[in-house]
Amino acid sequence: MSRPIAAPGAGLGTARACMRIALAAAALLALSACEKGMHDMYHQPRFDPLDASTLWSDGAAARAPVPGSEISARGGFAVSSSGHEGYQLAARWDRDAYATSNPYPLSAALLERGRERYEIYCAPCHGVLGDGDGYIVHRGFPAPPSYHIERLRQAPDRHFVDVIAQGYGLMYPYADRVSPADRWAIVAYIRALQVSQHAPAALLSAADRTRLESGQ
Repeated sequence: MSRPIAAPGAGLGTARACMRIALAAAALLALSACEKGMHDMYHQPRFDPLDASTLWSDGAAARAPVPGSEISARGGFAVSSSGHEGYQLAARWDRDAYATSNPYPLSAALLERGRERYEIYCAPCHGVLGDGDGYIVHRGFPAPPSYHIERLRQAPDRHFVDVIAQGYGLMYPYADRVSPADRWAIVAYIRALQVSQHAPAALLSAADRTRLESGQ
């Protein structure tokens, strides 16, 4: 009885099919190893709060602080080893957050800090002059009111601080981006912008008053 003659290349095709299956199996194994490695990274061996442990006699994994010690990364002791600076920062933060008038004396350094923060967070909408003509407005965003209108010239400092922190209308709140101290620095700079456009003539030098009166 004669055997069927295999078609030419049939053996080569079978070998290729076996090779493809082997490569696919290897790829699946590699992927499963990667998946396991990924989960191992997410779920590393560790003790979570309230976990049990046989390492200690009380059976708890967590250890209580040494008597008389203070956790340095929490509360007023944060950011400093002694805690002195941390408590000062916490007290200053609270003072700045709830002050009704600017707690910082007017100085060139305060105005420079305010100008820097203003140009980062405020100028895109309010404009470098505070006239509400920022470049975002040129791209279709509604223009905010000018700082030079009478209502905002008469507004208390606290109004601007609250608007910076909480937002107003379409304005996004910046409480998580601008610290209380920087809010007051920005307010000081806004006041400087207002004075720049509404400076009383009495504050000008004699030469500047002469130029103003002559229309030069």
